[in-house]
Amino acid sequence: MTSLEDDVAATKRILDLQHGPCILVGHSYGGSIITEAGIHPNVVGLVYVAAHAPDVGENESALGKQQNMPSATSKQKGAIKVTDDGFTFLDPADFYQDFAADLPREQAEFESRSQVLTAAKVFTTPMTAAAWKTKPSWAIVAAADKIINPDLERWYYARAHSHTKELAGASHSVYESHPKEVAVVIEEAAQKTLNQDRTK
Repeated sequence: MTSLEDDVAATKRILDLQHGPCILVGHSYGGSIITEAGIHPNVVGLVYVAAHAPDVGENESALGKQQNMPSATSKQKGAIKVTDDGFTFLDPADFYQDFAADLPREQAEFESRSQVLTAAKVFTTPMTAAAWKTKPSWAIVAAADKIINPDLERWYYARAHSHTKELAGASHSVYESHPKEVAVVIEEAAQKTLNQDRTK
């Protein structure tokens, strides 16, 4: 969470240790990481879970504005906090309603206090690769997402020709509130890509 370059390097470091085909799954900003790291030869498929999927030269911050699809949170004054050294986090007071409205409030409160701060520059760093252009992808739209505009998620996944599933009422924490549905999509991606890989 220090820079896109660092996060992609960390992902590729693990991919280098694998001895077979891999699926990359990314949530939120993690979508940008798998989009860039996914060109690794061990990667056979991508799964975007309420995640960004920029193209080469694009960045997350600009896309919502360019497509006129800003997130609900970005419109709220003071919801996104920035430290003096340029790291961001969501105001704990806004966390439940913006990030995790379909989780138990107590769980969301705990998560609001255990956020991992993210360098603001990751959201404005342009992509240098777009693995979804050459690798098959699956995607989940969280239809009640306030961190990423659901329409932007739909736009990303239509452009990438992803196999897309939409979950009504799901918040940005869709992987927690709908774990079974998310797991099914990941399993489908793994089964289809691994079967294809074996036939080569």
